[in-house]
Amino acid sequence: MKVKNKIILVFIISIISVTISFSQTGIQKVGTTSFQFLKIKADARATAMGEAVTSVVNTSEAIFWNPANLSDVSDVDVSISYLDWLFDISHTAFSVAKSISGYGTVGIHAMITDVGSVEETRVDQLFRDETTGLYNPGLTGKTVSPGSQVFGLSFSRYVTDKFSFGVTVKYAREDLVKHTASSIIFDGGITYRTGFRSLILAAAIKEFGPDVTFVNKSYPLPQTLTIGFSAELLAPESALFMQSDIGRLLVAFDMVEARDAAQQYHTGMEFSMNDFFFLRGGYKINYYEQGLTLGFGLEIFKTRIDYSFNDFGDYIEPIHRITFGWAK
Repeated sequence: MKVKNKIILVFIISIISVTISFSQTGIQKVGTTSFQFLKIKADARATAMGEAVTSVVNTSEAIFWNPANLSDVSDVDVSISYLDWLFDISHTAFSVAKSISGYGTVGIHAMITDVGSVEETRVDQLFRDETTGLYNPGLTGKTVSPGSQVFGLSFSRYVTDKFSFGVTVKYAREDLVKHTASSIIFDGGITYRTGFRSLILAAAIKEFGPDVTFVNKSYPLPQTLTIGFSAELLAPESALFMQSDIGRLLVAFDMVEARDAAQQYHTGMEFSMNDFFFLRGGYKINYYEQGLTLGFGLEIFKTRIDYSFNDFGDYIEPIHRITFGWAK
């Protein structure tokens, strides 16, 4: 037990240290991070809840939010998500988690961002045919295909019956055609199930690693520290406020300290009826365009189908996500 307590203490001290580091350097680093594709999240359930899920998601998708929650996977869990991102960019995410009795839970994941084909232009190809009036804006007839990929491995386990930790190591690569960069990146998280009814506390550090160099300039990763909590206000058992046989009402809140933005806040809720049909909503605070999030889900015979809608303001089309999951 003493060893377990020491491990918990080390993680708590680490969280506090990183928090202090962010508070001292965050303002100076706003707008200077690289690998922006790492901030694109494809999980429909989490994004429908305003991304307030550091203490909530406990399927294989926990890899993307807080690897400590992988410890709640009972056997095998698989998910695949897809979204059409801004400007016709598509993003696909895949995750698998497997619980190994007596050891912990192992997970793997992949994220692929496809920018599509872009027509190549060159200044030396600019011309206008004075006879026909035909104008070429520099097109060479060739196309290029920028993109990015992430592949990762995660491990999580319970240290006590209430406390779990998780770590992820991943390889990220961005191809900008003329220049390519890659990096080894780490995520880490802790989750504490308080034992006070359904209250759960959690924290996660994501995108921790060395600066990324393009040509002759280096930029830091979009590192974030997230601290959050969640609880069921209504539930048949362990409800924070009221026992209810009608369904469960889960509420969650996350505070995000980002390297390239001011402090942000995520709020979310989920109402489930008989663990079959789910209604979700959330709001993201202190974002330039993002705000309202909505979604729903179905779970039938351990198969999950989730959808989310994210508002991006007056000038950008809303983002739609869909996730399919299966658990054994």
